[in-house]
Amino acid sequence: MNGLMMDQPLLISSLLTHAERHHGEQQIVSRRVEGDVHRYTYRDMGQRVRRLANALAARGIEQGERVATLAWNGYRHMELYYAVSGSGAVLHTLNPRLHPDQVVWIADHAEDEILFFDLTFLPLIEAIASRVSTIKAFVVMTDRAHMPASSKVPNLLCYEDLIDDHTPDFEWPVFDEKAASSLCYTSGTTGNPKGALYSHRSTMLHTYAAALPDALNCSAKDVILPVVPMFHVNAWGLPYIACMVGAKLVFPGPWLDGKSLHDLFEAEGVTVSAGVPTVWQGLLAHVESNDLHFSTMRRTIIGGSACPPAMMRAFQERYDVQVLHAWGMTELSPVGTVCTLKPCHQTLSAAERLAIQSKQGRSVFGIDMKIVGEDGAELPHDGKTAGELMVRGAWVISNYFKGEGAGPLVNGWFPTGDVSTIDADGFMQITDRSKDVIKSGGEWIGSIDLENIAMAHPAVEMAACIAARHPKWDERPLLIVVKKSGQELTRDELIKFYDGRIAKWWTPDDVVFVDRIPLGATGKVQKNLLRDAHGDHLMANSGSRFA
Repeated sequence: MNGLMMDQPLLISSLLTHAERHHGEQQIVSRRVEGDVHRYTYRDMGQRVRRLANALAARGIEQGERVATLAWNGYRHMELYYAVSGSGAVLHTLNPRLHPDQVVWIADHAEDEILFFDLTFLPLIEAIASRVSTIKAFVVMTDRAHMPASSKVPNLLCYEDLIDDHTPDFEWPVFDEKAASSLCYTSGTTGNPKGALYSHRSTMLHTYAAALPDALNCSAKDVILPVVPMFHVNAWGLPYIACMVGAKLVFPGPWLDGKSLHDLFEAEGVTVSAGVPTVWQGLLAHVESNDLHFSTMRRTIIGGSACPPAMMRAFQERYDVQVLHAWGMTELSPVGTVCTLKPCHQTLSAAERLAIQSKQGRSVFGIDMKIVGEDGAELPHDGKTAGELMVRGAWVISNYFKGEGAGPLVNGWFPTGDVSTIDADGFMQITDRSKDVIKSGGEWIGSIDLENIAMAHPAVEMAACIAARHPKWDERPLLIVVKKSGQELTRDELIKFYDGRIAKWWTPDDVVFVDRIPLGATGKVQKNLLRDAHGDHLMANSGSRFA
């Protein structure tokens, strides 16, 4: 017997309709590439989004066809999120931090029909315009007064002209909720990137779950500033969550330095923000060096890579900003876990709570997790036994776009490539990526713990730990370190800093000081480049302390 309930598809356009009707006066504030601050309301946005949907239809964009963006976080990018997916086309957010060759390959693989881009990226567009094979038009996301001239880009259109030419009379189509809504490609550190093709259903369910109190805890009372780019896994879903709950949105544009972010936090009353640890390093450095504080911000979501406990302590103990440690992947839309404490943890000491918060957290409803050994057998959730993390859920991919990757699932589970533990309370902690784990004398050493200890040293700006080849133990830990400006630190001082903090045999064999550590297009450390550059360091400098 079936239930007697209405059957309404879960479509992204319904988020905008809800925001217009019930939060129409709520503001969206953007720092524009043009240099000024733009503000309007959800009601205003709805009018413009429907104009844009009509413009896409007039350009011949049909359901399922891909519309690409190369843009910062801003209101025009937000309009594309809803106009493209809402009309039945597929939003494809290209990452402008990739090499032009990769951008061309991805755009061709996606078969993008039209590309919208911010003024900042005109040089990149000029470099790729003659090389892409399917894009028929390029739209500059600006007005006529700021419209650039370019002889290298054919069919160059003006975004505001495009909108002005059409009316806001547009009825959102109703179609199967399993239809594709957006397309995001993996960072592609090895081989070509692979596309994760999200559906309206998966996106809507992800939005519901990510907004929950024990997840990102968003409501109409919040002022949300997504530092995480809208070109990176849909800004972790925040543009959808904001519409669902009616929160004020603040977009930083390309200005992600510490001063610009802090100024915007204070001016707009930001209560919650989200981004990767490298961005927060710059923000904390600015706040600390200028004796500043946060007037309204009380929550920051940190993901993309592990948050160093020292950063967590700084936010929480000095500035009263709660850190929500989160984990996810492009293949998970992206949110998989968020580290919110349970009632039983409230009586613990500050140090004990911090140890739990340093974990990646417990799965949000809709995501199931397990860890397995090399034989595929499930391992116990005891907080100690480490294995490969496997996930499944309503917003986890079943396959990559166009079948790349030869079917990633193993018995219905997606292998994440992360090595982790899960404790009895369900809190997951990543100890390493499977490709980054250090295998010393047949035993595993997790690089993340060693990096976190190094980052706690007051003279360390950034640290990465890699497996370096060793004549006796096969691999040993090698630290790559960037010192803070004006700080002195020796190899022996940093090695001694590990005493009593970890098992002796985990201690790094050596330290290499560098001016910078390479970061990928999503802000993650490129350990493959570090291994290429320093993987033979211990072989060349024989005489390990543990030989």
